[in-house]
Amino acid sequence: MAFSADELRVLRRALAIALHPTPLSDEDVQDCLRLAGSVDEAVGEAGRLRAFLLADLARYRNALPGSVTGYLELLQDALAAGYDPRPDDLAALRALRGGPLAAALLERCQVLAERSVRARLVGRSAGAAAPGPRSRLLALPGGRAAARQPERPGTPAAPGKPHKPGERPMPKPSEVFPPRRRPAPPPSEERAAG
Repeated sequence: MAFSADELRVLRRALAIALHPTPLSDEDVQDCLRLAGSVDEAVGEAGRLRAFLLADLARYRNALPGSVTGYLELLQDALAAGYDPRPDDLAALRALRGGPLAAALLERCQVLAERSVRARLVGRSAGAAAPGPRSRLLALPGGRAAARQPERPGTPAAPGKPHKPGERPMPKPSEVFPPRRRPAPPPSEERAAG
């Protein structure tokens, strides 16, 4: 993303105001709002361009082997834009690795894919240690958390014991799994002929 000289001036002034808060003039507020709008527009345009590039890449990948040259060029552009190669890309490059460009791209994509997988694994383990802004996950009763917690005094230990009023009793196996019905015997041939 590139800023014009005027946008850089506004950005520098906004950063200075953020570091040393002072009352803003109406002109400063309007300049900051215009800059924020320009940045939002550039980010949206970059997202649309990325979506178009990825859709184009998928079309070329689906048209392989006839679209080898176009696919390899688009893949190089996508990788330069920060694209993480997908398993489909790796499979396509393995099929095309007879060419030197495809072989070089395959090596590069394998390194990027491994790096991406490692980053996701580290992110998951770091996310488990320090939860982010996601909502908390609660354990279901009867899982590992139940094994660690002491039994509550009001919970019946055996299914035969009476339950407290307002509590649901433990269902019997016959209530959960009704008895099987035997299939009806096939009609005899005498009845069919008669």
